[in-house]
Amino acid sequence: MKLSALRTVAALRTTAVALTAALAVGVVAGGAATAEPEKPSAVSSIVKDGRVWHLKVYSAAMKKDITIDVQRPVDESKPAPNFYMLNGLDGGEGTASWAAQTQALSFLADKQVNVIQPIGGRGSYYTDWKAEDPKLGLNKWSTFFTQELPPLIDAALGSTGLNSLAGLSTSGTSVLQLAEAKPGLYKSVAAYSGCAQIADPMGKQAVKFSVETWAGGKTANMYGPDNDPAWVENDPVINAEKLRGTNLYISSGSGMPTNADVAYYLNGAPGPMGVINLGLGIGIEAATNACSQNLKTKLDSLGIPATYQFTPMGTHYWPYWEQALHESWPLLAQGMGI
Repeated sequence: MKLSALRTVAALRTTAVALTAALAVGVVAGGAATAEPEKPSAVSSIVKDGRVWHLKVYSAAMKKDITIDVQRPVDESKPAPNFYMLNGLDGGEGTASWAAQTQALSFLADKQVNVIQPIGGRGSYYTDWKAEDPKLGLNKWSTFFTQELPPLIDAALGSTGLNSLAGLSTSGTSVLQLAEAKPGLYKSVAAYSGCAQIADPMGKQAVKFSVETWAGGKTANMYGPDNDPAWVENDPVINAEKLRGTNLYISSGSGMPTNADVAYYLNGAPGPMGVINLGLGIGIEAATNACSQNLKTKLDSLGIPATYQFTPMGTHYWPYWEQALHESWPLLAQGMGI
């Protein structure tokens, strides 16, 4: 082979090596050459079981599918609004759910409404966490409930776009936070036995008891250390002005047990555990009652109206929340235009 030809071959080889190296650098440095596009939020699947639809909804924020159970309206041929029912601390992953503990779905069965029941979020308070938690995972629930899920639900169900929201216990805090995160998205909000204040010492202890003692997570991954501004930013009492214009229903008991309460706790667990559970039911409800009273004081000072149901008796368990659902239904229905 002539010298000129050899030089040409060598030049081509050098150019090929340089191009390969450049592409490799581009992949390592910027990732643009091979990076997969972000998977968008979407309804992954729908399984229909009569009037109950089981949806899998992919959350781009949490990078996973979330189970959403929907009880469809009494007349599925017509558009209906959406009633979001949030479960308590176990996120409906166990037996502590509206579906398992109450007759709420039967109560709502004759109504022209989509009953939206998210499953998941154990110990998360349905809020956006600062960091992924080793025990409780990646939690961006506020983003999910205010940005990702509502338009997907509207499209999948052909709904009217009007929404109401209810929660109990820990999610009684969450529903107020969500209403403040996106005012107007949920026209009516009902909080049953929730602690609305989280930034003061008592509120922080309530959150830590739920997240850390019960669920095994770390509030440092949730809102950061005690002096982090995120605690104040997510406190429904401090940010109560953002609730203006929302139909509000706030309920709690005093913590004083009735005979039925005592029987429920003592019969529900044998021996000393029943007594411990009774003590917890009394103490937790008394604390949420104090929080709810403080929320009322703040709303009254701002001239923001709300409906309150503070009962002289009652501990922290399901029959009271089911009764509160019935009593708050006219207000919830008003927000959905039904």
